[in-house]
Amino acid sequence: MNSPVEDILKSLIHFEKSTTTSIYIQIAQQLINAIQRGYLPEGTALLGTRKFSELFSINRNTAVAVYDELASQGWVNIVANKGTFVLMPEKKTVAIKGVTQGLDKIKDYPKIAGFPFQSSFNLASTEEFSIQKYVINDGQPDLRLHPTHQFSRWYSASMKRPALISKWNQTQEQSYTVFTKELCNYLNATRGFYIKPENILSTRSTEMSLYMASRLLIKKNDVVLVGDLSHYKSNMIFQQAGANIKTIPVDQNGIDVNFIEKHFTKNSIRCVYVCAHRQYPTTVTLSAERRLKLLQLAKAYNFAIIEDDFDYDFQFDGSAMVPMASADAHGVVIYLGRLGQSFFPSFQIGFVIAPQNIINEANNYLQILDRQGDLIQKQMLTELIKEGEIHRLVKKNITIYKQRRDYLSKCLTAHFKDEATWKIPDGGLAIWLEFNTKISLFQLAEKAKTYNLFLPKTILYQNKAICAIRLGFGHLNEEEIETVVEVLKQSFDAVKV
Repeated sequence: MNSPVEDILKSLIHFEKSTTTSIYIQIAQQLINAIQRGYLPEGTALLGTRKFSELFSINRNTAVAVYDELASQGWVNIVANKGTFVLMPEKKTVAIKGVTQGLDKIKDYPKIAGFPFQSSFNLASTEEFSIQKYVINDGQPDLRLHPTHQFSRWYSASMKRPALISKWNQTQEQSYTVFTKELCNYLNATRGFYIKPENILSTRSTEMSLYMASRLLIKKNDVVLVGDLSHYKSNMIFQQAGANIKTIPVDQNGIDVNFIEKHFTKNSIRCVYVCAHRQYPTTVTLSAERRLKLLQLAKAYNFAIIEDDFDYDFQFDGSAMVPMASADAHGVVIYLGRLGQSFFPSFQIGFVIAPQNIINEANNYLQILDRQGDLIQKQMLTELIKEGEIHRLVKKNITIYKQRRDYLSKCLTAHFKDEATWKIPDGGLAIWLEFNTKISLFQLAEKAKTYNLFLPKTILYQNKAICAIRLGFGHLNEEEIETVVEVLKQSFDAVKV
């Protein structure tokens, strides 16, 4: 006759060998569930590992692993030469009793704080959620192109490096890491820099880089110049820092640098924010002549230039124009970049390039915000840079994105030839689409929803002179591009009438 415990175990435990979860984990989780529900009371003697393995036709080592897992979590006590006995872990959190304060009546966590605090309208989220099948963004990569299987192997290999534990336990960095040196060499080779490790700092994102730069540069009411069409996230960060944001006209050659010389004087500007490689959102490139003029003005007028090079990697036609920072002889440029845009967001990093004293101060902020960083990520990126994998993946994806750009232009020509104007950009993952007929973009977005297409408000640009969309295409394949453009035309025709 089977023991009562054996009958209980046979009725409660079921596992599948085909799943990714280890068998011993599946069994341990079900045993814990049985203990919590009282099917196996405290003090119950479990089967020996030999009997347990025979009962479920598993390897005895698996049975040992099950009991070891339970013991490590405090659910059983393994007594040598006697057996394994069920425990009930002690309840270490003591409930607070305070009847006079009404704490016994609380059923939900408070929704409103019982103290004043400073809220920030400037940092209100711009995120929107939709149920539509198709979504247009401002030019994000296609995560489906991420080499998932390769990365799982690289990530696993990085975690097994013996030096990783010593890096985690290191109290402070004594010298520049291998990652910093490799990143420095990579940027020198690909972006025309002549930097050393003391000129670079890696961060989690370009937004984090810009936040730290704004904290270093900007005091309340300092004047910050941006394009009259500019990146909404950067504007939010500047406003939060207390900046007085003023706009500069933007034309087919980028921001109008002569406008700065005509309307401002020395020491009246704190910094100029510019996306020199491809202006956000219009995608135009700042001309070489204006770049040199801006560098000269920065020196003469005593202001800093924040150069945000958010999509340098995506260059389709010709050679990318090297960053302004590579020609900075007077230390007036803070360069913000991004590495790994062909990867999942968790594998991407931001970085700051600037004079050494600026990097030293920025590093002080980083020690507060993110002292440890992601060591596994850096270990893996170091190897990908050294082995040339990053360069190979970028080149591979550029071919795909270029085909998508050209197909988008073809679809726009078929549907919007007489309704809108656009310029095929030499790089980047978005097209600046201007409608010839002034319509309500809000109504366009609402109508598109009925056709299963979502247009977030952050890609819509409308005033008396402009009616345009920053139409991101990188995340869409050719079939999706065709569908999106057709739906956009249907929505446009419905609103235009």
